[in-house]
Amino acid sequence: MTTWLDAVHWNEQGLVPAIAQEASSGQVLMVGWMNREALRRTVEDGTAMYWSRSRQKLWHKGEVSGHVQRVLEIRLDCDADVLLLQVEQVGGIACHTGRVRCFFRRLENGQWVETDPVLKDPSQIYGG
Repeated sequence: MTTWLDAVHWNEQGLVPAIAQEASSGQVLMVGWMNREALRRTVEDGTAMYWSRSRQKLWHKGEVSGHVQRVLEIRLDCDADVLLLQVEQVGGIACHTGRVRCFFRRLENGQWVETDPVLKDPSQIYGG
């Protein structure tokens, strides 16, 4: 039986990139990867779950930090190979560096410049 999951064009590792965008501001927060189970569980639970390529396991966003992403809407692009998650970022921090978003570096005159402040020291978020 074909399901809505079958409409997604998974890559050779069975993954698809997922862009998390703050619904209220339109700001892109992060990009993660999802496999079928992560996407299915995101839909069922209403909070974002990703596939950690480095740890090779499912990762519920905010499981350690508390910075959960409540998913308001999921869209599939025209080629069916990228997901867009409209989210409410709980706690206002999406990046493991303690920033609002992972895209905190901007290219200026051939240099990467950090433009966004650290809102919370990562050691306070994750221990250490």
